Amino acid sequence: MHIIVVSNRLTKSRSLTLSTPHLVAIGAAMMFSMLMLASGLFYLTLKHAAQLKLPFLESMVVAAQEQEARRTESFLRENLNAMAVKLGQMQAQLVRLDALGERLSSLAGIKPSEFRFSEAPGRGGALSTAMPPQNLSINEFNTQMEDVSRRLESRTDYLGILESQLFDAKVRKKMMPTIPPIDASWSASSFGWRIDPITGMQALHEGIDFIADVGTTIFAAAGGVVIFAGVHPQYGLLVEVDHGNDFTTRYAHASKLMVKVGDVVQRGRKIAEVGATGRSTGPHLHFEVRYKGSAQNPTRFLQAAK
Repeated sequence: MHIIVVSNRLTKSRSLTLSTPHLVAIGAAMMFSMLMLASGLFYLTLKHAAQLKLPFLESMVVAAQEQEARRTESFLRENLNAMAVKLGQMQAQLVRLDALGERLSSLAGIKPSEFRFSEAPGRGGALSTAMPPQNLSINEFNTQMEDVSRRLESRTDYLGILESQLFDAKVRKKMMPTIPPIDASWSASSFGWRIDPITGMQALHEGIDFIADVGTTIFAAAGGVVIFAGVHPQYGLLVEVDHGNDFTTRYAHASKLMVKVGDVVQRGRKIAEVGATGRSTGPHLHFEVRYKGSAQNPTRFLQAAK
C-alpha cells in the first residue's frame, strides 16, 4: 500500500509504503485503544452509578441481584427438601434400631440401665490448633448423610441376624433340662452302677432319685411336648417329655399325672405329683435325661445351669 504525502513545507512529495504487518499492527493498536477506552468508561460508570443515579443502570443491577437471589434460593430449597427426606428415613431407621437394641438387650440379659439405646453417647475433646475447623459444603454434607444412612442400614441388618441367633440360642437353652424337676434338698441315689434296692444285685441306675413326700409337685425340667403319660410296668405312673434335638426326660413313680400325650409344656410347669408307684420302695421321684435314647447323667445338666 502506497501513501503520497504532499505538504507546503516539503519541496517535493514523499511516498510511504505500508506492508501487511504494518496494517495489522495499526489495526490491533486501534482495537486495543477502543477496548481500553470502553473498559474505562464502563468502570467509571459502575463506580459512579450511585452518585450519578442512572435509573437504567440501577434497574439492571437490581434485576441481576434478584435473579441471582432467586437462583440461590431455588438451589437451597431443592437441597433442603432432599435432606429433609433423607433425614426422615434416617429417623425411621433409628427408631427401628432402638427397638431392636432393646430386644437384643433383653435376649442377652443386659439391664436397660446399663445399655441405653435411646440416649446419645457423651462425646467431646479439645479443638486442634494445628488444623482449624472448617465449614462443610452442601456436597460434603450430602455425602456425610449418605454414608451415615448406609451404615445405619448395615447395622440394622447385622443386629437383625444377631437377634435371630440370640433368640435361637435362648430357645435351645429353654429346651435343655437344666432346672431341678422337684423342690428337694438331696437325692437318695445317683446315676451309675449301684446295688439294686429290690434284688440286691449290681445294676445300672439310669437316673437320679429325689426323696420327697407323696403329692410333692413335679416340674418339667425344660420345655417340650409330652410323648408318654400313663402307667409303665416298672416306672409306675410316668411322664416322658420330648425337648427336641434328640433330648427327652422321664419323671417316674408319680402318684398323679397333670398332663396328657400331646400337651406342650413350658419350662417349670407342673406335670405330676410324687408317689411310690411301680418298682419303688417308697415315695420319691426318679428323673432321667436321655439323648438319642441313651441315658445321660442328669446331674451334669442341673450343675450346668448353676
